[in-house]
Amino acid sequence: MLIVVTGQVGLDKKSFLQQAAGIAADRGSEVTLCNVGDMMYAEAPDVAAGRILDLPLSRLRSIRRSVFKDVLAACRQSGNVIVNTHATFRWRHGLFYAFDYDQMKALGADLYVTLVDSIDRIHYRLARDGYTNHTLKDVMVWREEEILATELLSQILGGHRQFYILARGADGLAPEGSPAEALARLLDRPQPRKAYLSFPMSHVNGSSSILAEIESFRRTMKRHFMCFDPADVEEKDLCALALQAVEAGQRTIQTGPPGQEVAMEAAEVVGIIPDIDGQIYARDFKLIDQADMIISLIPELDGGRPGLSSGVERELQHAHEATREVFIIWRPRVEPSPFVSETATRIFPSVEEAVTFFHDAHMIAPPTGGLFNPDAQG
Repeated sequence: MLIVVTGQVGLDKKSFLQQAAGIAADRGSEVTLCNVGDMMYAEAPDVAAGRILDLPLSRLRSIRRSVFKDVLAACRQSGNVIVNTHATFRWRHGLFYAFDYDQMKALGADLYVTLVDSIDRIHYRLARDGYTNHTLKDVMVWREEEILATELLSQILGGHRQFYILARGADGLAPEGSPAEALARLLDRPQPRKAYLSFPMSHVNGSSSILAEIESFRRTMKRHFMCFDPADVEEKDLCALALQAVEAGQRTIQTGPPGQEVAMEAAEVVGIIPDIDGQIYARDFKLIDQADMIISLIPELDGGRPGLSSGVERELQHAHEATREVFIIWRPRVEPSPFVSETATRIFPSVEEAVTFFHDAHMIAPPTGGLFNPDAQG
């Protein structure tokens, strides 16, 4: 299996892909990781670190073509290869592509994957590494450009090649069910079943019990499927934080996990809210399209009301119209409306019954490791 992985600057793709390759090796699939950027610097030892994009485009292209010859040779010698590269660059030369069509055609990758991450984590890594000459709008544009260029390349090359958007996720996640494991699963033959996870997000933030139920659902499904999880790129909380700060007259907001906090201009975040909303809308539908099914958890709110957000409703409808299987875990005591039941392939009263069905239908392996233990469910 040959996978080309692209993504914007600030992702720390190399460390992420090293983790994915390690997980694959533990599962019995040795992987050769080709980091094109490192290979280009090795090819041009006279170029100072961080300065390769300052080269004339003619020399930059010559170095890249020489490196890709080495990548092609590595692919002939290894069964599983991950090529870590970019699809585009924005630099002093403007916007330019980071590949050559003839060499990508010769490469003949099976899959193309664009890694994405939330803008606050990208911003943190860029600031950590000394890159401060960018705006949050730049970060969002770079993300879209990588997705568009990589998807377009996969379509132009045609054939059996597939394209996926995959969230990088936060550092320090346990291997089981992590985005790095999801990438490692793409090396499997046959390909694993892929599920988009759907659940309410912003309007259940005040309920710790519902949040725990959602987290348990996400963790359980990731044990059995390769999952595309919208919460792995969560930026709406960032929007709410910025709006509150502006209303309170605060100039900056502090965000990020412990040890990775970053200060962001509140007004700048507010200024890109339309971009965040637009990308969430488009990206989540793409994630559904690249999945085999959607699995949606509808929790019960106070008074037995269904925690059915407008976003979840749109996701269910889109999945149905895209002819994906629609599985719903309906927790409320009230019956679901026809707008839910008529689009569903199957409705379950609990996560446990859903997992049992998936096992009996030979969609997953038999449940192990105390799956139905309440403690394991969180």
